[in-house]
Amino acid sequence: MREKWFVITKSGDYRELGARWGVSPMIARIMRNRGIDNDVDATAFLHSEEAQLTDGIVMTDCEKLVEILAEKIRAGVKIRVIGDYDIDGVCSTYILMKGIRMAGGNVDHVIPHRVKDGYGLNDKLIRDAKEAGIDTIITCDNGIAAINEIELAVELGMTVLVTDHHQVPFIEENGERKEKLVSAEAIVDPHRAGDETPYKEICGAVVAWKVVLDLLDYMGINVPADNDFYEIAAFATIGDVMPLTGENRTLVKNGLVRLENTSNIGMQALIGINELTEKKLSPYHVGFILGPCLNATGRLDSAENALQLLLSEDEASAHSYAVMLKEMNESRKNLTEEGVIAALDEAASPERENDKVLVILLPEAHESIAGIVAGKVRERTGKPTFILTLGKTSDGEDCAKGSGRSIEEYNMFEEMMKVDDVFIKFGGHAMAAGLSLDLNRVDEFRRRLNENCTLTEDELAAKIKIDMVMPLKYATINFAEELKLLEPCGTANERPLFAEKNVKLINGKIFGKNRNVYKCTADDGSGTKIDAVYFGDAEGLESYVADHPIVSITYSPDINEFRGNRTVQIIIKNYQ
Repeated sequence: MREKWFVITKSGDYRELGARWGVSPMIARIMRNRGIDNDVDATAFLHSEEAQLTDGIVMTDCEKLVEILAEKIRAGVKIRVIGDYDIDGVCSTYILMKGIRMAGGNVDHVIPHRVKDGYGLNDKLIRDAKEAGIDTIITCDNGIAAINEIELAVELGMTVLVTDHHQVPFIEENGERKEKLVSAEAIVDPHRAGDETPYKEICGAVVAWKVVLDLLDYMGINVPADNDFYEIAAFATIGDVMPLTGENRTLVKNGLVRLENTSNIGMQALIGINELTEKKLSPYHVGFILGPCLNATGRLDSAENALQLLLSEDEASAHSYAVMLKEMNESRKNLTEEGVIAALDEAASPERENDKVLVILLPEAHESIAGIVAGKVRERTGKPTFILTLGKTSDGEDCAKGSGRSIEEYNMFEEMMKVDDVFIKFGGHAMAAGLSLDLNRVDEFRRRLNENCTLTEDELAAKIKIDMVMPLKYATINFAEELKLLEPCGTANERPLFAEKNVKLINGKIFGKNRNVYKCTADDGSGTKIDAVYFGDAEGLESYVADHPIVSITYSPDINEFRGNRTVQIIIKNYQ
């Protein structure tokens, strides 16, 4: 994949800004690179007080939904939460379930099965709810696009309340967009037109959390100090790959601290089984170790297992679920690797190599890994990628089911709206989507997306955003410590990246079960030598260094802790 390196350049008197904000000029420059240009934003970024989180009541229909839900709870009618099978859906379901129970509600739940039901609501789930005597359905992390299904529920006499965070479907008339809203009694989604939520990029669990807090407040119920909603919402924010900016950054920064001491017995067990009990938790631990365990059961079996982990009330049950989830995640990793290899082979084939948008059908792959495979293929190729597998509709008919992962320059949801007639069902946002369609329309879907695609070669090149060119001698342990002021780092608040040229990578060795770790010494030729680590195609780097003794690198300073010793090292991200 072609890379385009560039140094972020934003003007400012970094010494003066650093003095005002209480940080070094280098940290001030990095903060400017993140779009921070005033004292108010700087204070919010550096201190992340919980008071910065806005009340859910500002969301359109939130007050209305809370009033309806409180009335249903007082009436004692049956309420059903319908969630989703990924991290966000499970956490959303947990928060709504527990919150409604705290309010005295008669509530149960259903999490759609990935294979049997597919994403979101379907007619069977609606009819099952009616047969079970359900009066009110409340969705979480889904529902905003379920126009026909919610219409059926209303026709059957049920009340439907929607909480979601996905983009609202729309139609274009005379060059103007018009929302296509479902016929629910109340629709809470920060992306609704006219919604006054100041920060909209929140996940479904955060929407559910804000609704529940407003519900409990409305009903005069106190939330205990050790309540786990906060850290569960933060967990979902990381797991659903939401941007770590604004409210999300505040939520995650404080939520990770709370997660280390969570009252949730199931989460305690999951942290323990992954040997993280003594660790200072970071977005990495949630995004790449803990979160995938919750996701794996929804991929290979039923997400009900993940929900039961969170609902566990005794240590034995929690431990049992935690072990199960970790084992499933190991199986998921193997299936994913097989799928990635097959998808990359097709992407490189003569039929696909010129496609700017990849649509790849993997008949042998498990449909649950489509999203992960799509993400990894997107990373390797730099192209928007849809991975499709063989599946069944809710009526049992054969179809293609899958997921898409995009790049910043390609709004996946909007491009899918242009060809929405090919789908049985679809939903998503700018960077990701889920979909199903007839098998005989896969080629048409691929063709039409590529015909509509206006991406240039420059837009398809991976953008490597460098905070500053920095000689290796400045990568000290003290500077690595100071960089922690910028944490938590993740999507949209990336770990600071530096660059240096004319570097020799010497004494290199490959490590790891999958031979994906390259350890060496970085020598700048001016007296600075520093331990360096590269994660990825270690053999590719070793071969490149053999042919190119002097390279340019991008890197991030890091602290290596081993047997009580703390030393500075750099993590190499890119080389050329």
